[in-house]
Amino acid sequence: MGKRISHSLLDPWLGPPLKSLYKVLPIPHRFPPEGIVLIGHLLAILAAVGFAYSTKFWWAGVVAAIGVLGNHTADCLDGTHARSTGQCRNGGELLDHFTDPLSFSYWLVGISISCARLDLGLMAVICLYATAVLTNIKAKMIGEFTLARFGPTEFKTLLAVYGIFLAGLVRLAPESQRPGNWSLGFFVSLIVFGVLQLLINLWIGVRDVNAHVAPPDTTEWITNGDS
Repeated sequence: MGKRISHSLLDPWLGPPLKSLYKVLPIPHRFPPEGIVLIGHLLAILAAVGFAYSTKFWWAGVVAAIGVLGNHTADCLDGTHARSTGQCRNGGELLDHFTDPLSFSYWLVGISISCARLDLGLMAVICLYATAVLTNIKAKMIGEFTLARFGPTEFKTLLAVYGIFLAGLVRLAPESQRPGNWSLGFFVSLIVFGVLQLLINLWIGVRDVNAHVAPPDTTEWITNGDS
């Protein structure tokens, strides 16, 4: 994939402490890093279930936050484990990048269920996958995998804080309409921000690939019938 560049605002603050956990966690040396990716993905599913029930039960918001934070911790440790044990594999990297947008989509669907707006969930997932496709195609064309200032780490932190906030709100006002209204307002704001960021990143992506020194690909597709 070439260089990986992160412009994340939070990675310099959260990355080192989370990676330092690797020294104290009892992860067997021969345990495959793909297993850590799988554990992180299962935690993402747990978080999605928590988000789905977060406006009904106070504990669901806590479960959602734990799942998101656990997923991010696993995402920080899988590469560290692979490098430390000499188990770096292209297949592992593919699996890691494949499961990341899936985890995000689970959370967005879970939030859409919590506010009974699956139509907004569809919009959010489309925006998410458009962003993922743009990021990966740009990486292929210029040889740099770039993360924006508000990237996966910021998104996960925001969702974890949201889960804890909603847990407190439901705990204090379990019979009111406030949790549902907060959930809907948060989700709409998240979608608007995501669409705006996608448009900005699309403009930046087109500019960057046009400025890249490599010539554009003018080759034809090779089909089975070609000799």
